[in-house]
Amino acid sequence: YQRRVHGIFFVNKMAYSELKSIPLSKRLWDVCFIIFFLFNLFAVTYIIDLESLVISDPKNFSYPSWPLPFMVDIVHWWGRTFDPVLLARPVWWQATIWLDVILFGPFYVFAIYAFTKGKEWIRIPSFVYSGILFANVSIIMMEEMYGPNRTHNRLAVWAANLPWLLFPVFIVIRMGLNKHPFAIKIKRTKLNQN
Repeated sequence: YQRRVHGIFFVNKMAYSELKSIPLSKRLWDVCFIIFFLFNLFAVTYIIDLESLVISDPKNFSYPSWPLPFMVDIVHWWGRTFDPVLLARPVWWQATIWLDVILFGPFYVFAIYAFTKGKEWIRIPSFVYSGILFANVSIIMMEEMYGPNRTHNRLAVWAANLPWLLFPVFIVIRMGLNKHPFAIKIKRTKLNQN
């Protein structure tokens, strides 16, 4: 009864939050992520990694229709010069490549769209992607450092692979700090007569 009388005679002010989208031009980290996803989609997944699947033996092969011959030559040069596991292609390596082609490629398409348009549904897939990518690259780097196909140019291989260790961490931080990573909360005051 007291609450009802209070509501009739007094007006309560209640604060509530409203979400407002942040434009991409103000989300510079997201622009970096989009560039990373674009590079992975168009250079790594469907050129570098696909080459490992269509050419099983880099010492004895015919050039496929895709990737183009000059692309294949660049990948093989990198493998001969810096990255022997790339040309050795053990079974575990091929498993990481299949993950990239089957899972990561489609993820990049959706992530580019979602990060550009500020779609929150990309949060959970971003965590899954980041975990798998970080694990894959960690395993690859152990081979590069200590395995039978180790590199003789550790600095170049670390420099080339470091973004694929750091970006998953940055993505988890970006998506994990806020349930609404592409929006800000605006405090409003609402008059309430209970």
